[in-house]
Amino acid sequence: MQPKLTLVGAGPGDGELITLKGIRALRQANVVLYDDLANDTLLEFAPENAVKTYVGKRAGRASLSQEEINQLIVQMAIKHGHVVRLKGGDSFVFGRGYEELEYVRQCGIQCEVVPGVSSSIAVPASQGIPVTCRGVSESFWVITGTTRHGELSEDLQLAVKSKATVVVLMGMNKLAEICALYCQAGRGHLPMAVIQNGTRPDEQCLVGQVWKMPHLVADQGVGAPAVIIIGEVVALHPTYLVECLRHIPMAC
Repeated sequence: MQPKLTLVGAGPGDGELITLKGIRALRQANVVLYDDLANDTLLEFAPENAVKTYVGKRAGRASLSQEEINQLIVQMAIKHGHVVRLKGGDSFVFGRGYEELEYVRQCGIQCEVVPGVSSSIAVPASQGIPVTCRGVSESFWVITGTTRHGELSEDLQLAVKSKATVVVLMGMNKLAEICALYCQAGRGHLPMAVIQNGTRPDEQCLVGQVWKMPHLVADQGVGAPAVIIIGEVVALHPTYLVECLRHIPMAC
């Protein structure tokens, strides 16, 4: 069997949001290596005799290291043939997809990329929040909340000054720091949303102003995985004004 890797973006959570091309790749797989954030119902599209291996990749849970995953892809491709690497969202948006692709290519194995629906756009959309809207926001940033060194991304220092919508992925552990940064810049009044398990049946969405969000999250028990959206577009959420009326505005 010819060794091959196909990187497939599984979408933001709802199993129906994978692409047709992604489904075709799964149907042709000899091996599926899947992440925690990929909907496991998608494994039903793979042949019954395909090897299906969970590799983790969620903060705070047991998983293989990136180097171990890279090596496993190569080993499985050589032994079994076609490996589908199923990753949540889009594999090239904070999914380390390129790292895996480059490692496998250097081993002389054929590679293909099937783009996925990114949670950075789809999760806000599922709640009626557009990341851009004429007259409200002309652009948007997508930023990782935590760098490889466990620190807050320096790009947020620039983003906090922008009128653009800011979407933060993998940022729940830094939520208090992110909100403090906006408050220090005098922008604690901005609308903000935190959406946990976006597009899944157990999705939870909190909307409010930046200054209040750490308290709302603690009260409601909302945690990772979640997408954070900051900017005037959040005020377009159907319940935003109602939620704000429950709290007395507070200057930061």
